[in-house]
Amino acid sequence: MKVVVIGGGPAGMISAYSSKKQGNEVILIEKMDSLGKKLLITGKGRCNITSSVETMDEFIVNTPGNGRFLYSAFQNFTNQDIIKLLDIPTKVERGNRIFPVSNKAEDVLKALLKKLEGVTIYTNTTAEKIIVKNLVEEKKVSKDIEKKAIAEKKKNNITKAVAVKTNTGVIEADKIILATGGMTYPVTGSTGDGYRMAKELGHTITELKPSLVAMTAKESTLYICKKLQGLTLKNIEITVYENEKKVYNDFGEMLFTHFGISGPIILSASAHLVRTKMNNTKIQIDLKPALSEEKLNDRILRDFDKYKNKEIKNALNDLLPQKLIPVIIELSDINPNKKVNEITKEERFKMIHNLKCLTIEIKGYRPIDEAIITSGGISIKEINPKTMESKLVENLYFAGEIIDVDAYTGGFNLQIAYSTGYTAGLNKG
Repeated sequence: MKVVVIGGGPAGMISAYSSKKQGNEVILIEKMDSLGKKLLITGKGRCNITSSVETMDEFIVNTPGNGRFLYSAFQNFTNQDIIKLLDIPTKVERGNRIFPVSNKAEDVLKALLKKLEGVTIYTNTTAEKIIVKNLVEEKKVSKDIEKKAIAEKKKNNITKAVAVKTNTGVIEADKIILATGGMTYPVTGSTGDGYRMAKELGHTITELKPSLVAMTAKESTLYICKKLQGLTLKNIEITVYENEKKVYNDFGEMLFTHFGISGPIILSASAHLVRTKMNNTKIQIDLKPALSEEKLNDRILRDFDKYKNKEIKNALNDLLPQKLIPVIIELSDINPNKKVNEITKEERFKMIHNLKCLTIEIKGYRPIDEAIITSGGISIKEINPKTMESKLVENLYFAGEIIDVDAYTGGFNLQIAYSTGYTAGLNKG
């Protein structure tokens, strides 16, 4: 069987590997001048390969975007399978994130490329159209197919993919796997070509939104973010509220920017919020989650006793990063030049409240081309979850970010690419 894989990212490369493993003739086409360009920039160039969570059910839990659709794919190819396949030294870091020991995404790409020996690779080759054949018009069409075609309200016929038209010519195929990625990082080749081709064949493309993306702050709290621009906070806790209802909670690292907030836990929060209406959304930051308000009060009193003759602006260095001190003092309505021994109980309690509930009101997201992944894509209702084959076009398969599935940060989205790619590459039956 001749298989053509469109797209040379992680999903496309694993699809090609899986197809070749089945004994097929495989052609992999990529519009850029080399494979895996987006992979090289993941994890800030280190590549968060996957997650070390113990069960694939946990991957589903960490995939708020249609995670259950991936049940079969996750069983077909697990986090242990990708580590075994790559065969490179790896390490587990905070949050179950698995990285190469070398901290080089290039080593992950080299390992994947090694598995593509025997696959014909065409770079600088752009897929323009998937050519299909009408099965109803074939002479030996079965009655079952004909009945199915008549019942198909959307298309009024059943088609099968037979070739790919590219900028260099037409490539005939018995099977086509579309793994062109989403709309994020267009400089790496992800420009939405796959959505267009799938839509031309009758597929539904759900609304495309940025996910795993930084958030913008409303004017009311933007000044806080601007004053703290560049400050990274570790081991803090965030709670996300929408219309005063708690909708998400996380612990870890975040970053203040000139437009709002970013960092790992903010990106994961965006993956949750992308499915909400974003009405009256705010994020409360607990700067000292390990301390209750009572224990934090005790801690501050000890610091105040230590620095009782100093001004308040010079008495919080043991408790907070330097950049954060004037902001907390301002939010607490305390004169920065006031001596520590002059601070009232009410002022101290207000400061404790701000340390436990620093609030940023959220306006929205940064643009999709700044997001790590795309939320939305080809409707899962039109894809067979056990094979990744299109329900509308025979012999057409999908893999990776092009499908309407997305997960939190932490290696989960790359695992989706591997698992759907491997499943798409398997032969029928």
